[in-house]
Amino acid sequence: MEANCSSSSACPANSSEEEQPVGLPAPGNLKLVFAVVSVLMMVLLMFSLGCSVDIGKLWLHIKRPWGIAVGLLCQFGLMPLTAYLLATSFSLKPVQAIAVLIMGCCPGGTISNIFTFWVEGDMDLSISMTACSTVAALGMMPLCLYLYTLSWNLEQNFTIPYRTIGISILCLTIPVAFGVYVNYRWTKQSKIILKTGAIAGGVLLLAVVVAGLVLAKDSWNPDTTLLTISFIFPSIGYVAGFLLALLTHHTWPRCRTISLETGAQNIQMCIAMLQLSFTAEQMVQMISFPLAYGLFQMVDGILIVAAYQIYKRRLKNKHRKRNPHGAEGCHNKKSTSPKEASAFLEVNEEDAVTPGSPEPMDSHMTLESTGHISSCA
Repeated sequence: MEANCSSSSACPANSSEEEQPVGLPAPGNLKLVFAVVSVLMMVLLMFSLGCSVDIGKLWLHIKRPWGIAVGLLCQFGLMPLTAYLLATSFSLKPVQAIAVLIMGCCPGGTISNIFTFWVEGDMDLSISMTACSTVAALGMMPLCLYLYTLSWNLEQNFTIPYRTIGISILCLTIPVAFGVYVNYRWTKQSKIILKTGAIAGGVLLLAVVVAGLVLAKDSWNPDTTLLTISFIFPSIGYVAGFLLALLTHHTWPRCRTISLETGAQNIQMCIAMLQLSFTAEQMVQMISFPLAYGLFQMVDGILIVAAYQIYKRRLKNKHRKRNPHGAEGCHNKKSTSPKEASAFLEVNEEDAVTPGSPEPMDSHMTLESTGHISSCA
C-alpha cells in the first residue's frame, strides 16, 4: 500500500469518487434504545461473570502480573503490528487502512470474557486483562496510532473516545466488583448466577450483534478486500495470542484466555473513534470494516468454543471407555486403583500444563472435567 495522505485533507480515499448517503440508518430513538440495551447487557453480563472471580486469585494476578503483561503485549504489540502489515500488504486506500489500524489499536472487548468462560479459561486473568487493556488504551491507542502512521504523512488528528473508554471501564469494574463480593459472601448462589448469566449473556450478545448489523445495513459498503481482512484479522489475533502465551510457558487455561483476549477487540470503541475523527463521507468507506470484524470475531469465537467442547467430551468418553465401571465403583465406595488413576492422569495431562511448565491445571478446569470424581467423595 502506498498510504501517502500528503494532501491537506483528512485523508479521503479519492475526492472524485461518487458520494453516497452516509450515517447509520436507524432513527435517533432506536439508536438510543440500542445503546442503552447494550450497556445494560454488558453490566449484567459482567456482574454474572464477576461471580466466577476469586478475590485471592485476582489479587495474585495483580501482584504478579506476568499473564497481564503478556496479554498487553499481544493487545498493543501484536495487534497494531498485524493491522499495519495487513493494510500494507493488501494495498488499501488510506481511509480503509486507518480503519484497520484503529481496530488493531483498540483494547479487548467483553465478548472475550464470555468465550473464556465457555472454554474453561482463567476467568480471573480474563477480567483483569480486559480491565487493564481498557485503562491502558487511554495512552496506548494514541501512541500506537502515532507510531504506525508516521510513514503515511497524515495530517488527520485522531480523536480518542475517552468518554467511551470511561464508560467501558465503569461498566466493567463496578459490576465485576459486585460479582466478586457476591461470590465471596454467597458462594452457592454465585454459581447459579454465573451459569444463568453466562447462558443469557451469550444469547443477548448474539442478539445485540445481529440487531447492530440490521440497524447498520445501509451503511455497509461491500469491499472484497476489507471483508477478507476482517475475516483473517481476528483469526491471526487468536492464533498469535495463543502461541505467545505458549512460548511464555503459561498453563493451557491461561493460553486459551490470552488467545481470546487478543483476538476479541472492543468494536464499540473503534466505531466511536471513527465517528469522532472522520466525516460522514469518509465513514461510508470505513464503517463496514469494524462491523465485519465484529461478526467474524464472533464466528471464530463460537468455533473455538465448539471445538473445545467437542475435545473435552471426547476426553471424557475416552476415560469412560478406559474405566467403564467407574460410576459403579463410586456408589460402592470402592477406591480407584493405581492403574485407573494413572490412565486418568495420562488422558488429562495435556490439559494440565504447557510443555516445559510445572504449573498445575486450573481448578475450574479440574472441577468441570472431572465432575464424576467429585461425586465419589
